[in-house]
Amino acid sequence: MKLSDIAKSLVVSRKGILAADESVGTMTKRLDAIGIPSTSENRSLWREIMATTFGIESYISGVILFDEILRNPLPNGKMIGKLLQEKNILPGIKVDKGTVKFNSEEETFTLGLDGLTERLEEYKKMGSVFTKWRAVYKIGENLSSTAAITANSIGLAEYALLVQKAGLVPIVEPEILVLKGNHDINKSKEVTEKVLKDVFYWLKEFGVKLDSMLLKPNMVLAGKDSLNQPKAEEIARMTVEVLQVAVPPEVPGIVFLSGGLTPDQATEYLKTMNQSNEKVPWQLSYSFGRALQQEALRVWGGKSENVKAAQDAFLVRAKKVSEARNGK
Repeated sequence: MKLSDIAKSLVVSRKGILAADESVGTMTKRLDAIGIPSTSENRSLWREIMATTFGIESYISGVILFDEILRNPLPNGKMIGKLLQEKNILPGIKVDKGTVKFNSEEETFTLGLDGLTERLEEYKKMGSVFTKWRAVYKIGENLSSTAAITANSIGLAEYALLVQKAGLVPIVEPEILVLKGNHDINKSKEVTEKVLKDVFYWLKEFGVKLDSMLLKPNMVLAGKDSLNQPKAEEIARMTVEVLQVAVPPEVPGIVFLSGGLTPDQATEYLKTMNQSNEKVPWQLSYSFGRALQQEALRVWGGKSENVKAAQDAFLVRAKKVSEARNGK
């Protein structure tokens, strides 16, 4: 299958991507919150519960995994990549190595280019067909800085090029931490636009094929501490306006991250964007982590007798998010 076809299949109508690529540290926080020990078996078991949910393939086109989960058998003895493929769900893998702080504002750039080509060859043999790399940007009075924007844009472009050369589809994730702070939505729009324009400048400079990648951005939101909290319609309008000026039409799809939003907020904002009469050249889809998992994880609570109820809750949320893609 051509890379452009794989990219399109990840954003096919009514479907989106499950981000189940939480690092050990992040997954430990999620499990701690519901009183479950963060053992490798529990982390693996939770991914198995999601992957074996009956009917999930109607709403999920692909799953982003973490190295530990892709590499090791699930508690049921199966490899998760194989299990997903049997459901016609595409397996993907997070390939960055996290962030490092570099200035007095504690801005970061992302590590992981060293040895990436070799890792990609291995992941491809293990069944992965797409990848993800996250860059993180702070927002503030003079943030993000030019250094943070440029360093991360070049990193994303180098990553995307190496991934395409390896025969995989890159998801490019420039995440501005828009919910942190007291800035209004206009500041969020300004920084998001600036970052996305720079990302695509460097993607083009490096010769990345835009029809064979996906963009995973934040929505345009006011900071949590802002006194002026916008309605869903304003969030949707401003987010789409940024995409229209920053994202080339060749990109097949935008898969939004949920980034600290509640499941209902993330679903509502996606629905409102897809209700817009504005004609856009890309599929507006999702690559949610917490917003798809949070309710089901709480229902499960680490108890075997709650597995079916957790899967039911997971399926209900996946269906809601799927319908949001059609503006319902």
